[in-house]
Amino acid sequence: MNRKYDNRRSEEAIAIPIEEAHRAAAHGIERAAEDRGAFLGRVYAHLLGAILAFVGVEVFFFKTGLALTLSKALLGVNWMLVLGGFMVCGWMARGPASRAASPGAQYAGLGLYVLAQAVIFAPMLYIAESYADGGVIRSAAILTVLAFVGLTLIVLQTGKDFTFMGGMLRWGGIVALIAIGGGVFFGWALGTWFSVAMIGLAGAAILYDTSKIVSDWPGDRHVAAALELFASVALLFWYILRLLMGSRR
Repeated sequence: MNRKYDNRRSEEAIAIPIEEAHRAAAHGIERAAEDRGAFLGRVYAHLLGAILAFVGVEVFFFKTGLALTLSKALLGVNWMLVLGGFMVCGWMARGPASRAASPGAQYAGLGLYVLAQAVIFAPMLYIAESYADGGVIRSAAILTVLAFVGLTLIVLQTGKDFTFMGGMLRWGGIVALIAIGGGVFFGWALGTWFSVAMIGLAGAAILYDTSKIVSDWPGDRHVAAALELFASVALLFWYILRLLMGSRR
């Protein structure tokens, strides 16, 4: 009888630490999910801030006449160089910002990138506003928002990991730069199908970036993560706008 009682007490003594371990593990998982949710909130808040800052800079350019000045300067060179500069600018800003540990360096990278994109976008927006019916800008913005929301929901609702596309995105970017180089040096016409392909590339980049933000990004890099998403959204908006402008000529 005493032996059975002792065995029961031994089993209970073992069960208690196991239950405590399970509760601690569940609490750790719950805490990690809460931390990741807070991180996502900070990322998307900074993304919204970056978009509003971009809009604010463009409004300033148009109100002060700088949009016309920038358009004359940038349209005076080969437009394909502007397209190439658009992509290279994104790559150059993303790398240092993603490696920066200090919030100040991340904010500096995001601010400089938003400003650079506003400068590069000025000629396209000026042409769209002046010659291609200003409503095309609103249409492109609406389509970009709808596409971004849809792609984001695909990642968040399905839980599918799209980070496997990293290599394909890098290769797609290289092919796009080669095509742009062909336009500069050999006069290749990069028309509708190029815009469609780049819209597809930008959409894939948003899936990739969102998957990384959900699972991989360190909790202190929310500003750099927002820069990544902003670059992909800007690329998507650029080529949707280019496609719509081409269709209304």
